[in-house]
Amino acid sequence: MKFPEALENPIFKIIGRLADRSGVQAYVIGGFVRDYFLQRPCTDIDVVVAGSGIELAEKLAKALQTRVTVFKTFGTAMVQAGGMEIELVGARKESYRPDSRKPEVQAGSLEDDQLRRDFTINAMAFGLNADNFAVLVDPFGGMQDLDDLIIRTPCDPDTTFSDDPLRMIRAIRFATQLGFDIDPDTFDAIVRNRERIRIVSQERITTELNKIMRSPVPSMGWELLDQTGLLEWVFLKLSRLQGVERRGKHAHKDNFYHTLKVLDNVALESDNLWLRWAALLHDIAKPQTKAYDPKQGWTFHGHEVLGSKMVPAIFRELKLPLNEKMKYVQKLVFLHLRPIALVEETVTDSAVRRLLFDAGKDIEDLMLLCRADITSGIESKVRRYLRNFALVRDKMKQIEEKDRIRNFQPPVTGEMIMEHYHIPPCREVGMIKERIKEAILEGEIENDFQQAWQLMVKTGDAILNRTSLENQ
Repeated sequence: MKFPEALENPIFKIIGRLADRSGVQAYVIGGFVRDYFLQRPCTDIDVVVAGSGIELAEKLAKALQTRVTVFKTFGTAMVQAGGMEIELVGARKESYRPDSRKPEVQAGSLEDDQLRRDFTINAMAFGLNADNFAVLVDPFGGMQDLDDLIIRTPCDPDTTFSDDPLRMIRAIRFATQLGFDIDPDTFDAIVRNRERIRIVSQERITTELNKIMRSPVPSMGWELLDQTGLLEWVFLKLSRLQGVERRGKHAHKDNFYHTLKVLDNVALESDNLWLRWAALLHDIAKPQTKAYDPKQGWTFHGHEVLGSKMVPAIFRELKLPLNEKMKYVQKLVFLHLRPIALVEETVTDSAVRRLLFDAGKDIEDLMLLCRADITSGIESKVRRYLRNFALVRDKMKQIEEKDRIRNFQPPVTGEMIMEHYHIPPCREVGMIKERIKEAILEGEIENDFQQAWQLMVKTGDAILNRTSLENQ
């Protein structure tokens, strides 16, 4: 069957003409074909050539008067044109050693190349030569699997996953991104081969995990990782959140499924990847802080503090960035109970000022996370929380407009204190600054230079006189 509208971009006819002149067959394959049928945009074009992909890429670059980037080690070449990245590679067949996911490669036919692809929906191809232009080549039923919303391997799934174990997580990632089911035989093969994931680098695994996290309903991916047994291999600490323990009439919620609900709640409101990671990690320390009190039932005191301390090690283990993104997640995990505490208690100005000060520019993300954390099945409790949440927001707005606390720095700087008292940097300067900050947060003085200066003089005189006496 022909699909000429799929190849309307002139670049495809140019590639086809060059392939005809070179006496080789060329096909656009993989994600572009899949996404055409899914009506999703795609600017990464894979072209497989029954011959030399590098030679055809060089001719294409010359015809388009652009550059070609050659990767001789992989036998591929890249040409950028018209907002697209076109990667050309020779058709090949692959074989694998048991201890590596790096294949031994030989030249092959189009069918060999399609057979080595991970899933049937990624193995479809459109011909580019004059005699088969826009003809769909689909030997493994990829179109039917698209219609049936199924992720399935082109060949025996045990072979597919044993050869390249990363494909197990890719199966889950595609199912999550597209809202597809995994074919039962393919699913069972993932379960059987799950331990093979050990030979895959953490960087490649985390790339797939981030794509799961960016999906519309990311919980689907984490549940599939759990159901296949992969979760304990790729993120053991998260799997430890599972389970419900009962003592008498007391039982706590399953913190794994609660976490996934919070993650989905955040995903509905924000596409911020790191806010989603904060949602996934907000209760990560609950297993270590769980305790039973006969009167209160199950408690998890301090899990936000311990959880924030765990974030750097988790980011290091998962090869996530150890920069301001990690610090952002760490801050939100540490603060995630604070707005809830304000909802439950009397909302004082000083408590709101401290929250605004501690959260800074991330206050809106923190509030979104805390709202997402309200997952109770008791409707009246949810309504009460949301009603009180609105009161906290109103209070925040009033105080922010009046006191300008968010991201504030005390009006009197350390340099001003040192200049006024003719002293070098020392502990006393920090004590004076801290007193001014506390006074503003407690509402003793306004966030105003004149008031802060007067307090600085009063506090500084007292502290420095006391220090002078102690040193005599």
